[in-house]
Amino acid sequence: MKTPEIQKYRVDKWLWAARFFKTRSLATDAVTAGHIHLNGERPKPARDLKVGDMLRIQVPHGEFEVEVLALSDQRGSGEKARSLYRETPESMVKREQAALEKQLAPQFDHPLAKGRPTKKWRRQLHLLERG
Repeated sequence: MKTPEIQKYRVDKWLWAARFFKTRSLATDAVTAGHIHLNGERPKPARDLKVGDMLRIQVPHGEFEVEVLALSDQRGSGEKARSLYRETPESMVKREQAALEKQLAPQFDHPLAKGRPTKKWRRQLHLLERG
């Protein structure tokens, strides 16, 4: 009698399939850098995932705390990716609060200071520096 083969799913592949990262190498780098926590621990990229595991994922667009609902190592549509996990309500509230704080934070950048300064803006900067 043949035993069914149990498929193993790596953390970095799952993160890529769940569309938290654009490439597998970015997902691997994030795991290695410690931006991913699996059940409260820092995993290695090749660590196996199980259904029910809790992941804390820190990405530039927010921090997510998710429960693994399904396993996949193939990247699909966004709808399929969202079916792989469930975000905790506390995580949603934290992300919304962080977005609101960022929106309400004062902006100190000059609206014309994007990129290289113009000649006029450079003259104004020199006037401010001199006095």
